[in-house]
Amino acid sequence: MNQKVALVTGAGSGMGASTAERFAREGIAVGVLDINYSAAKSVEAEIVKKGGKAIALEADVSNQKSVITAVNALRKELGGITVLVNNAAVEEFCPFESITEASWDKIMDVNLKGVYLVTQAVLPDMVNSAWGRIINIGAFGAQMSTPSMGHYYASKGGMFSLTRCLAAELGSKGITVNTVSPGFIDTPMARRAIEEGKFPVAPEIIYGAYPIPRMGKPEEIAAACAFLASEDAGYITAQLLGVNGGAVV
Repeated sequence: MNQKVALVTGAGSGMGASTAERFAREGIAVGVLDINYSAAKSVEAEIVKKGGKAIALEADVSNQKSVITAVNALRKELGGITVLVNNAAVEEFCPFESITEASWDKIMDVNLKGVYLVTQAVLPDMVNSAWGRIINIGAFGAQMSTPSMGHYYASKGGMFSLTRCLAAELGSKGITVNTVSPGFIDTPMARRAIEEGKFPVAPEIIYGAYPIPRMGKPEEIAAACAFLASEDAGYITAQLLGVNGGAVV
C-alpha cells in the first residue's frame, strides 16, 4: 500500500479520523477532509507526529466547487488519489410525518449527493492509474426497520445502490467499490444522540441484545476500510461489509 494517496471525508473525528490514522500507519498519504477545518488540522497533526503524511482539507461535500478546490489541493500536495472513503454524513432523528423539505434536502445533499460529487472529482486519478478503491460508509439501519430516521436511512440505502452501480461500471478499469456498514459505533455523533435522549430505550438495551453485546469502536471500522483498500481485497467489489456486532440478525 506504499505510495498510495487516500482521501477520507468527514475525517475530523470519529470513524473518519480513525480511518485516516489507520491509513497513515499503513504507509498511505492521507487527505483529511472535514467541514470543520480545525478538527481536520488536529487529525493531520496527530498523523504527522507519528511519522505519517497528511494534509488537512476544508470542504462542504455537498458543494461541487468546494469539493473540487479541496481535491485539487490534495493532488498538488500529495499526488493522484487512488483510495477514497466517503464517510462524511449528517443525521437527524425525526418522525416521518414531521420531516421538513429542508431537512430532507440537507440529509440527501450531504449523505448522497456528497458521495456523487467527491467520487466524481477523484475518479480521473483512479482511471489514469488503472487502480482504485472506493469505500462508502453506510449504516446498519438501512438494512433494518428503524423509526424516526427515514430520510437518513433512505440516503444510506441510496448509497449502497450507487455502490453496486459504480462497481459494475468501474470494475474493468481496476477500481473496486464497496460499502462498509457500521453498527452502533462509539463516535461523537452517537454520543450526542445518547446525551440528547434520541433513542426510545437505553442504548445498553439496544446493543446489549446484539450477538456481540457492546458498542463498536471507530478503529474497527478503520480496520475494515484498511482491508478493502489493500491489494488483498482486489477481487472484492459491490459488497456490503457489516461491522455491527451481528445487529442485523
